[in-house]
Amino acid sequence: MGVKNEKTPTTFEAFIDKSVKIGKGVKIYPNVYILGDSTIADGVVIYPNTTIENSVIGKNTVIKSSYIENSKVGDDVQIGPFAHLRPNSEIGDGCRIGNFVEIKNSKLGKGTKASHLAYVGDAVIGEDCNIGCGAIFVNYDGKNKNKTIVENHCFIGSNCNVIAPVHIKENSYICAGTTITVDTNKDDFVIGRCRETIKNNRAHNYWGNI
Repeated sequence: MGVKNEKTPTTFEAFIDKSVKIGKGVKIYPNVYILGDSTIADGVVIYPNTTIENSVIGKNTVIKSSYIENSKVGDDVQIGPFAHLRPNSEIGDGCRIGNFVEIKNSKLGKGTKASHLAYVGDAVIGEDCNIGCGAIFVNYDGKNKNKTIVENHCFIGSNCNVIAPVHIKENSYICAGTTITVDTNKDDFVIGRCRETIKNNRAHNYWGNI
């Protein structure tokens, strides 16, 4: 099957369904579950505490302590630790899906990065985009799921709310802390913060007896 066996205690073995297809030079560490109709391409490394179900994993991808279900992952992708790819997610070549990132029913283009603490749901993201820490793709209005489109080379800053349906055009820059509800044009710079109010020497009034 092309799996390299590591010297590990027999009490921490991996579980691989008979239906799974595994390429050459694959490393599968202990406590990994690969289930259903999954395909693991050549050179993949799967670290402990990972579950892959009915998914395709491209060449030389590295997965750390993550859950991937009914999804497709390209070549040379870095996933985890603690990422979750929910059904119908498609991750392009060279992407980075970092810790505590959740992707659902979305497509990420080649080289796009969501490195930590983000949610991307019902979206199509282009190539070479950056999705900042704490960015949320707000896809549900309480009644319907809506779609977001982000074109190539866009920057979505930390703690942004992208409220669907919205279309962010190529080379747009969405500043950290912005809530965006309208479409952008190519090369737009978008900032949606309120300016802070500073009251000097007032903090002691609020500390009480702490």
